[in-house]
Amino acid sequence: MKIYCDFKHIILDLITVILDSSSMNEIKYFLHPSTVAQKQYEALRAYFVEKLSATEVSSEFGYTFRAFTSLVADFRRKQNEQSEDQFFKINKIGRKIRENKNILIEMIVELRKKNYSVPDIKVILDSKNQQVSEKDVYLILKQEGFSRLPRRTQKEKLEKVESKIKADISRALVFTNEHYSSNSAGLLSLLPYIKQYGIDKIIRESSYPSTEVTNRFSSIMSFLALKLSNVRRYTKDDLWCMDRGLGLFAGLNVLPKAAWFTSYSHRVTREMNVSFLKKMHKVWVENGFLGDTSNLDFTTVPYWGDDTHLENNWSGKRHHALSSMLAVLAQDPDTGIIDYGDTNIMHKNQNAVILEYLDFYKSGEPKGNTLKYLVFDSKFTNYENLSKLENEGIKFITIRRRGKNIVDNLAKLPKKDWKTIRIDCAGHKKRTLKIHESKVLLKKYGKEIRQVAITGNGKIKPALIITNDFEINTRAIVRKYARRWLVEKEISKQIEFFHLNKVSSSMVIKVDFDLTMSITAHNLYRLL
Repeated sequence: MKIYCDFKHIILDLITVILDSSSMNEIKYFLHPSTVAQKQYEALRAYFVEKLSATEVSSEFGYTFRAFTSLVADFRRKQNEQSEDQFFKINKIGRKIRENKNILIEMIVELRKKNYSVPDIKVILDSKNQQVSEKDVYLILKQEGFSRLPRRTQKEKLEKVESKIKADISRALVFTNEHYSSNSAGLLSLLPYIKQYGIDKIIRESSYPSTEVTNRFSSIMSFLALKLSNVRRYTKDDLWCMDRGLGLFAGLNVLPKAAWFTSYSHRVTREMNVSFLKKMHKVWVENGFLGDTSNLDFTTVPYWGDDTHLENNWSGKRHHALSSMLAVLAQDPDTGIIDYGDTNIMHKNQNAVILEYLDFYKSGEPKGNTLKYLVFDSKFTNYENLSKLENEGIKFITIRRRGKNIVDNLAKLPKKDWKTIRIDCAGHKKRTLKIHESKVLLKKYGKEIRQVAITGNGKIKPALIITNDFEINTRAIVRKYARRWLVEKEISKQIEFFHLNKVSSSMVIKVDFDLTMSITAHNLYRLL
């Protein structure tokens, strides 16, 4: 047999030499198996068809004797069991037959009898891990003799539905192999950033409450899941409780229902929010996300309930004053990170907010104070507090309130005293402005201050920028304040995207906690 094997290899080598190169690849495919299954097939064929011994086959195909005899035994056992072919899979023509088709049809018919539409049936089946398309649902209903539902208003839809969709009870997720569809799987792309910057650790070590069923981390992540998702307005329908992707983001099977969010929010205090923001502040500083400048601005959060206890605040989005809560935001102009937020602001203490933010920044600063500039508008604080910022070593850039005499004096200036500069504005465009620089004495400030008058900016009256920094060049001053205009536009986008100016719909959530979660969600998207 040894002579036979050697002779066989000689013949194969001769065939390889004789045949032209066009057929060598085809021959190699059969003579030199490249996959495990093909190698096993050829070895078994040599043993059973060519009648080679187990020793010869083992030697030729690189098996140990014991391994090949085990292969032969397994092959015989499977052949006796009459199972499907071990090496060749037969592809059956036609659509695959659903094993649970009858059960699926019964579920679809039962839901239609309760006046659920095709999209609603699809949502419910997805929540029950039944994978089916809307087209299939429609075809099954048509086959079962159901006609289209008449066009209905939203109120009529709710009235005709006989029972609510029952979501699973929220619980800690057990990581097993599962298959389910989700409209929010994109949120999972934010988890690496939460881990990379230690935000998960901050949440676990925070002072936020936990519940018997939901731990602290999953509780906060549940709020973030709703903020980060495309859920525009939270409602009592709890349809987002069906989405397994949102639950996975929070480490739960599904998110809790609306009542849980309300109950949890009532246990949160302002001190918890401040402590959380301070720990996040350290992360931003340590990773270089906060520069030497911070832009401060007020935003109005409207309230549509009993407003007798609220003050009227101007809403730029609605162009009139309304009963609302006044909130402050502090944002880095370079990275867009929102560092601070507070909704507990009344008219009597709004001038002191800038000093409160300064205390917040310093208390959370791990490596000394890197904050050099505060940029804000004319109504953010008073002149007395500007002198306090000066004593703290903080440079500020703000707008001076214009009086009639100031405007008249600027109008009398000769044209040669005005300089022309170009600055960046929204939409990657540039704007040409005329500026005039001078030093003025502010009585309540107590000393001279640098003033830059700006005209040609589309306003009838000139804007007056004032600062206590006499070293920075004029163009840089204008650019810093102009960037604040860009930040105002950015904050408007966030108000629209995260509905910062709306209380969380029918879910009664403390506004300060809601804003803190919105800030965290905003910053996660900035990291992404």
